[in-house]
Amino acid sequence: MSIGTTMRCIAVREPGPPEVMHVIEGPVPELRAGEVLIRVAWAGVNRPDCAQRAGTYPPPADASPIIGLEVSGRVVARAPDVRQWSIGDQLCALTPGGGYAEYCAAPAAWCLPIPKGLSLEQAAALPETCFTVWNNVFDRGRLAAGEMFLVHGGTSGIGIIAIQLAKAKGATVLTTAGSAAKIAFCREIGTDYAIDYRTQNFEAEVARITDNRGVDIILDMVGGDYVPRNLKCLALEGRLVVIAFLKGSIIECDWRSIMMKRLTVTGSTLRASPFQRKVELANALRTEVWPLIEQGIVKPVLHASFALADAPKAHALMESSQHIGKIVLRVR
Repeated sequence: MSIGTTMRCIAVREPGPPEVMHVIEGPVPELRAGEVLIRVAWAGVNRPDCAQRAGTYPPPADASPIIGLEVSGRVVARAPDVRQWSIGDQLCALTPGGGYAEYCAAPAAWCLPIPKGLSLEQAAALPETCFTVWNNVFDRGRLAAGEMFLVHGGTSGIGIIAIQLAKAKGATVLTTAGSAAKIAFCREIGTDYAIDYRTQNFEAEVARITDNRGVDIILDMVGGDYVPRNLKCLALEGRLVVIAFLKGSIIECDWRSIMMKRLTVTGSTLRASPFQRKVELANALRTEVWPLIEQGIVKPVLHASFALADAPKAHALMESSQHIGKIVLRVR
């Protein structure tokens, strides 16, 4: 396949609002050992992308400075030591960066096949979200069948996959969302109890729903004043898993409930996780999650797609929190 030496990609003039992004011509990535070069069809848009653009989430020193943590497309080149993928294979991939571009280099071991029945557009919405949910809800959070699970932000890309996977694994699911339409959507995809955080006190609702027992695990991407409230919502031996701080990370909190209820508070950032950890997660997704997707039990939900040049519009929509589901960029 003809690749060339340059490609269209998104660059950031300086840290700032969505408008600082623009399309430039840049060099095609050079492959390192263990990598494949992907001709990108679609790139997923995620909150960390917005943080990187704003200058609050810099990429690792050895990663591409181009924004973008998940893509779908076709393999056009591979490092000499790569055997599991062939030229022409279609796949989706978790990337260390570089997704908002016509070509992206990704570790072959972080790539996954396109689930049967899904388009490349749908598949671009899977890697970052599925890696994050499996790592935090099922590995770190140890969610088991029969337990009660609360996820905040039920209509986000993370929330939607978390709801469906938790239900598929036998949990009772509670979620919070911020409008009647979002509440209705959460119920449509399987939530057992949906709480409108704008009109209801989620602490009181959790207490009512669980008869004051509390839930076993909470996945939180809000932070701020949600942290002490989450602790009150947890049952004995409950687990709070924090993956983002939309309301801030400087928190004043009475931590005695951790001792009294024997709670676990944990969290992670996927991008900073060790290389081999992401290999393990990719293998787990292939075994545990991809069959559920191919059976239609777990489904990615797309809210909107934008051309690569319209990445500023995609980020503005992401930061408005008006979307239900994933936002993707059409690269080719």
